[in-house]
Amino acid sequence: MITWRRGTVTQLGRRWAGAVELTAEVDGAPVRALAHPALVGEPVEGDAVLLNTTALAMGLGTGGYALVVALPDRLPPDRTGPGHLVKARYTPLQAVVLGADEQDSPHHAALAGGEPLAPPGMPVVVADLHSSLPAVVAAVLADRPGTRIAYVMTDGGALPLWFSRTVAELAPSLAGTVTVGQAFGGDVECVTLHSGLLAAERVLGAELAVVTQGPGNLGTGTAWGFSGVAAGEAVNAAVAVGGRAVAVLRMSQADPRERHRGVSHHSLTAYGRVALAPADVVVPASYAALAGQLPELARHRRVEVDDDGLLDVLRGSPVRLSSMGRGLDDDPVAFVAAAAAGRHAVRLLG
Repeated sequence: MITWRRGTVTQLGRRWAGAVELTAEVDGAPVRALAHPALVGEPVEGDAVLLNTTALAMGLGTGGYALVVALPDRLPPDRTGPGHLVKARYTPLQAVVLGADEQDSPHHAALAGGEPLAPPGMPVVVADLHSSLPAVVAAVLADRPGTRIAYVMTDGGALPLWFSRTVAELAPSLAGTVTVGQAFGGDVECVTLHSGLLAAERVLGAELAVVTQGPGNLGTGTAWGFSGVAAGEAVNAAVAVGGRAVAVLRMSQADPRERHRGVSHHSLTAYGRVALAPADVVVPASYAALAGQLPELARHRRVEVDDDGLLDVLRGSPVRLSSMGRGLDDDPVAFVAAAAAGRHAVRLLG
């Protein structure tokens, strides 16, 4: 199940919030690896290192790293402080965090009663892919500078938020981050997406939330076997806690797989078959013909949004835009669809 290797740290590389790149010598060859110091401690050159190289062995695209499991000769200090919320539960790297919704938290009282989001309801932009996040944020801030945006990360992809360079680069533009379910590493930790959305408003003071899985999308080419199916459940959660759900369509003109051309079957399944609560499904006006009629999404409100100027906004993004290995010029609709949803969410704010 896991491909294990021992090595020696030979060089430290880039670092961002919660992560540090390094090179380790393994069997006489250099291996690019990633460590999360909060889990394993701070690596230094010369450290012995235990690596999980499964993703490299399988040729998986996300990140292209071996992952540091331990620095066995120099263990980090024991954990201290409050909190009993365990994430990545019953794995060898389970971690204990302080959840905003647990009894030891100063925010417990604000979340305990489960009162809904303040009327008329915070807009909650829901997307399948992590790569939609910077496009949504760019459009929101272009149309309404200073909007307090929370990113709420679900656990369909990477579990540590620290893995995301996108989030690290977006941090100055965000009110903060919330990690829910088995995901961890956010500014705020919560047990469920429901409490995570409430915490986005009550702890971070967010006016708008964006919900996506972390980096890394799992798909199998089957009707139900993909991690993005959780986008439909996110719509249900947003409406359940009194939010206004805004659904990002996964769209492409360049994906070689027919099931993802136009509007992806992931969106049709997640919103059409899983989301039982109504959402505003946003179609960028320039690509309305590509989207078609979308009868599968009849329970939702189709909203065509003028996307004039959004390509220029996206070209000015401080965060590199990439989805399935394609950039803005390769497949513009993939990012314009997300940006249009951000523009619509801003209009809901008034």
